[in-house]
Amino acid sequence: MASVIIPPMPPSARDDALHLYRAFKGFGCDTAAVINILGHRNATQRAAIQKEYHATYSEDLNKRLSSELSGQLKRAVIMWMPDPATRDANIVRHALEGDVDLKAATEVICSRTPSQMRQFKQIYFSNFDVDLVDDLATKLSSGDHEKLLVEYISVPRYEGPEYDQAMVQKDAEALYKAGEKKLGTDEKVFIQIFSERSRAHLVAVGSAYQSLYGHSLEKAVTKETSGYFFNALLTILQCADHPGKYFARVLRKAMKGLGTDDPTLIRVIVTRTEIDMQYIKAEYRNQYGKSLHDAVQSDTSGHYKAFLLSLLGTNP
Repeated sequence: MASVIIPPMPPSARDDALHLYRAFKGFGCDTAAVINILGHRNATQRAAIQKEYHATYSEDLNKRLSSELSGQLKRAVIMWMPDPATRDANIVRHALEGDVDLKAATEVICSRTPSQMRQFKQIYFSNFDVDLVDDLATKLSSGDHEKLLVEYISVPRYEGPEYDQAMVQKDAEALYKAGEKKLGTDEKVFIQIFSERSRAHLVAVGSAYQSLYGHSLEKAVTKETSGYFFNALLTILQCADHPGKYFARVLRKAMKGLGTDDPTLIRVIVTRTEIDMQYIKAEYRNQYGKSLHDAVQSDTSGHYKAFLLSLLGTNP
C-alpha cells in the first residue's frame, strides 16, 4: 500500500509544469513549491508533468531539478521522479559505477519479486545497453556474493503460495548438511536453494528448519556466512517472510546511533512509498514503539525532511 497522499482533484500536468517553472524563476528556487507538487504526485502523474514541462519549455525537468536543488533533497527528488522499475534500474546502475555500492545493489536485487525483477532488468538493458547479469559479472569481483546475485536475477521463480512439502523438508536438510553439520560451508547449496525457490517455499523451509534443528534458518545463515553474501541471503530470506518487517529494520538501522545513513534512508523511503510503505510504517511502530514519521522528523532537517515526510503521508 502506497503512503504518498495525492490530492482528490490534482491540477493538470500543464498547471504543475507551469508552477514548477515559476518555482525555478528568479533568484534561488522555491523549494517548498517543488516539494508541494512532486511530493504529492504518483508515477503516472510525474511522467505526465515531465512530458508537459519538456513540451512547453524545451527543457528536461530532471536536469532543471538537478541544477536547482542540492544535497540530500536533490538526491531524494531525482530518485523519486521515475517509475519504480526505472528507479530500481537507475539505483543498481549507479551502485555498480565508480565507488561500487554493494549494499544498495544487494538490497534492490534481493528484495524484489520475480515480476519486479523482470521489469527492471528489461529497463536496465534498454536504458544502459548492457545486460544486468553481464554488468554484475564485469563490475563485481567473482565470489559467492556475485554468484548469488547473478543466479537470483537469472532464474525464474514461481510467485504463488503453493509449495511441495517434501521438497521443503529436503531443502531444510540440505541446508543443514551444507552448513551447520559440516566443517566449513558449502555455499553452492545455499546459492542454489535461495536463488531457485519461491518466497512461499523459503518461508516453509525456514519453518521446517526450526522444527528439525531447534533454531531458525536465519540464525544458521548468520552463523555460517559473512559479508555481502550473508547480507544477500538474509535479505532474500527476510523479504520472503515479511518485506515490511525487513525494511522497517533497515530504516531503524539507518537512523540509529550517531548520525543518519541518509542514502539508505532516502533509498528505502523513495523506493517503497508507492509499493508497501503503509505496511512498513505499521511494522516500524510495532517493533520500535515509535512512528516512522516521528523518527524521520527527529533525524532529518530542512527541506529534505519535508520531502521525506510528504512521501510518508499521514502520521498514524
